[in-house]
Amino acid sequence: MAEFLNGHMAVNEKGHFMFGGADVTELAKKYGTPLYVMDEALIRENCRAFQSSIERCYGGKGMVCYASKAFSCKEIYRIMNEEGMGIDVVSAGELYTALSVGFPAERIGFHGNNKTQQELEYAVSNGVGRIIVDNLTELELLEKTAEAAGKTVSVMFRIKPGIDAHTHSFIRTGQIDSKFGFALETGEAMAAVREATALRHVLLKGVHCHIGSQIFDVAPFAEAARVMMRFIADVKTETGIEISELNLGGGFGIKYTAMDKPPAYDSYMEQVSIVIKQMAGQLGVEVPFVYIEPGRSIVGAAGITLYTVGAVKNIPNIRTYVSVDGGMTDNPRYALYESQYEMLIANKASQEKSQTVTVAGKCCESGDLLGKDISLQTAEPGDILAVLSTGAYNYSMASNYNRIGRPAVVMINNGADRLIVRRESLEDLVKNDI
Repeated sequence: MAEFLNGHMAVNEKGHFMFGGADVTELAKKYGTPLYVMDEALIRENCRAFQSSIERCYGGKGMVCYASKAFSCKEIYRIMNEEGMGIDVVSAGELYTALSVGFPAERIGFHGNNKTQQELEYAVSNGVGRIIVDNLTELELLEKTAEAAGKTVSVMFRIKPGIDAHTHSFIRTGQIDSKFGFALETGEAMAAVREATALRHVLLKGVHCHIGSQIFDVAPFAEAARVMMRFIADVKTETGIEISELNLGGGFGIKYTAMDKPPAYDSYMEQVSIVIKQMAGQLGVEVPFVYIEPGRSIVGAAGITLYTVGAVKNIPNIRTYVSVDGGMTDNPRYALYESQYEMLIANKASQEKSQTVTVAGKCCESGDLLGKDISLQTAEPGDILAVLSTGAYNYSMASNYNRIGRPAVVMINNGADRLIVRRESLEDLVKNDI
């Protein structure tokens, strides 16, 4: 029997896996595989859980901003707008996609450690609400860009709080040895604040930090809040500037496997809000307007990927390979991080998992795997494999390696399905070739 990670998963009378009220075996027949499937009801449920928590802890002094890099397409921005969310973007492409469906520019934050002049011009001309400045080169370029446009731009500075988030080394971003942000320990961050005070077209509104991704422990978030509040107080003491906004980023862990135990969003929000309010009182500064930027925790568990099983290769006393019609092109996270997933044969979901297998992709790479030593129902050619919790950093990190087209994306809403991203055709693969 399958390990279900949330209440939006079930088994129907046919013994098929149900996700978001839909029989995914039927979805595979209708749309083909590989196929990304997103559950709209769960996405909206997660948005509202974060918004409820931030409202309870901060009243009207907080905003939840969806981190676009987790999953970006027109439909997700429509949903975020309907839910009253802010968003963060990290490229002109994400920004263009959001603006193309009428997402309000004033609720957008623009991130990135090396924004180009063209990207800054695009953001400034479209009135993006906050530009999160990463370094002095960008600060100077932004001042010139805003001056040329005859505008004053509101910014936040990305700060490295020096926190070890106890996550994979590739996704820790808050320590001093990181490509992101201004360091506190070296005095770089305070020097940047002083430089900003001399600029005429850049208005420093807040500070931002992000300590990493897929974090289960609340303590690093609380410590980051303490560090950032001390910096806000130091800025006031040394420059007289009162920083009015604090962006604590995202990084909240989700349940990829039954072993994962992420804390409730309420638990995170409440503990961090207590720290912020206590520190504000102790340090003699105002409680800032607080932003958070969940991405994975909004869409990760709200997505699955469906594959069709092809060859099943048993190497006696070694392992059994179950090959599928996708792989690292649609989900590179195992190749990058050895990320663990729950999987099941969707058309045999009521059966016991009786095999231990390695799930292999179709790319011409020995490292093209989706998982090793996976417990699975007996797999046969033509079966539909479902990989759970793939809503974040799968579609958004997909590639055309081996000239394989990116899969389609289907949105489910209480059992009803609709196509939101078309499958790439062979013609799509050569359309930019000359």
